[in-house]
Amino acid sequence: MKRLLLPLLLFFISATALAEFFQIEDIRVEGLQRVSAGTVFSALPVSAGDLIDNPGIREATRALFQTGYFDDIQIARDGDVLIIYVVERPAVAEINISGNKAIETEQLLEALRGAGLAEGQIFREAVLQGMTQELRRQYVSQGRYGADVVTDVSELPRNRVAIDLEIDEGEVASIKHINIVGNEKFSDEDLLGLFELKTTGLLSFFLSDDKYAREKLSGDLERLESWYLDRGYLKFAIDSTQVSINPERDAVFITVNVTEGDVYTVNKVELSGDLIVPEEQLLALVVMREGLTYSEALVTATKELFTKRLGAEGYTFAEVESFDEVDEVEKTATVTFYVDPGKRTYVRRIEFRGNTKTDDEVLRREMRQMEAAPASTDLIEHSKVRLERLGHFKEVKVDTREVPGTDDQVDVFYAVEEQPSGSIGASFGVAQGSGIILGGNIQENNFLGTGNAVSFGVSRSRYRESAIVSLTDPYFTKDGVSAGYRFAFTSTDYGDFDVAEYTSDSFSSGVTFGHPLTETSRISYGLSVERLTIDVGLFPSTEIVEFIRNNGDNYDMLTGSLSWSSSTLNRGILATRGA
Repeated sequence: MKRLLLPLLLFFISATALAEFFQIEDIRVEGLQRVSAGTVFSALPVSAGDLIDNPGIREATRALFQTGYFDDIQIARDGDVLIIYVVERPAVAEINISGNKAIETEQLLEALRGAGLAEGQIFREAVLQGMTQELRRQYVSQGRYGADVVTDVSELPRNRVAIDLEIDEGEVASIKHINIVGNEKFSDEDLLGLFELKTTGLLSFFLSDDKYAREKLSGDLERLESWYLDRGYLKFAIDSTQVSINPERDAVFITVNVTEGDVYTVNKVELSGDLIVPEEQLLALVVMREGLTYSEALVTATKELFTKRLGAEGYTFAEVESFDEVDEVEKTATVTFYVDPGKRTYVRRIEFRGNTKTDDEVLRREMRQMEAAPASTDLIEHSKVRLERLGHFKEVKVDTREVPGTDDQVDVFYAVEEQPSGSIGASFGVAQGSGIILGGNIQENNFLGTGNAVSFGVSRSRYRESAIVSLTDPYFTKDGVSAGYRFAFTSTDYGDFDVAEYTSDSFSSGVTFGHPLTETSRISYGLSVERLTIDVGLFPSTEIVEFIRNNGDNYDMLTGSLSWSSSTLNRGILATRGA
């Protein structure tokens, strides 16, 4: 009874006493349960000591409603005291979801949480209704047209509510028939083979290709249009598309109405616009010729070649458009390529991202596009390929962005994803006479992020021990001359052989330099020195004693090498093209 009398009293007071200005001596808030008084005071546009009238009351009411915490707000005056009576919105105590299988409960709760509906938050009926509609749309996107969501909100003590979502997912509707109307030049089988959407077949249970999706149908219609345009049907048109569902909402029927038109041939190819590149060079890039059947794919390929050629000259944002002038009598088309090169752009800055291990200098020395130079799409892409060839990165992406406030400068960003560049190997074997053979090696192709390659290997058997250490610096000089160093030691002991009791120790070192001839080939030359020492045991064979007496037991050998190599592989590891 008191809850009814207080609002009536406040309304009566507000209707008779708030017709004129008065100075607020104090502010009192009634009806708060969870929301603190400080939250109310911070939202109010007035405070004690301020003057207020009816418009001020309305403004204060709007300010409190905007917090979203209250269902009802009434403001009245008791002398010089401003009284605010509020009815708080309930809080969500729990959310229960049942009946869902296609979409996991956690995903549904996350979607509700993102919309502002979660345990502990203020309950808003409008948010719940909006999320209910969104859930239905989510199921429709999966082809479940009969899905329904029933909500139930029950009140709990202390101004709380429990929300129950009962979901009926329904059956997944499958495509029963796809019909193309108006095609005469190509059969239904040929055209339907272009579609990603299929009617229900033996493998549809695994492929789910008979589930309707608006995005898939749009893609299929684009492929259908491209099919005709690539074969000269310039006037081809998709007149209409109908998608219908049976009353049971478990079957979908698609009808596509088309007009094929006639086949057109190319009568002439012309160029217009600002031809920065000589016209004969651009005409040489045209992949369609007079007399050939018109093809939209060839037109697109020509535009891409034009754009790439202009980009190589520094016109990064060049645009090329094509226009067709159709002769309906002769069934021919004159294709005109309009070239708008825009301004020549320059690279302001080149940045690298993602190289957590590799030094910036290792990446920068592979650049063929320089800062402050004209931006060349060829050089930017070639620099990307050179980074991929290093073998240090799993993936390399390049992004060219305009510099804000300018129309002739760009920044180039290379994003790389590091991958392991080292390896550890071990070997075990058994050979007759040599016994057990053990070996191990460690190789790091990006030592400490410097781009240098370091390797160390050892092996041991009954008669032989060896160790090899090598180091390669691919940029011994700034212009790409490489230097490799190799140190090897081998000790052989044949003391167990009664007929040939001797040992030999070999120590060698060498250096190899490589000079680049082109971007993909180089010539290498090297020199190595080896010192070989032979020691005999107590009972060596006569042949060995005679050999040492005639030739000595120490030998110095000098070896030279010359080689040529070429690699056009697109990646240092797991290449997909090149040789």
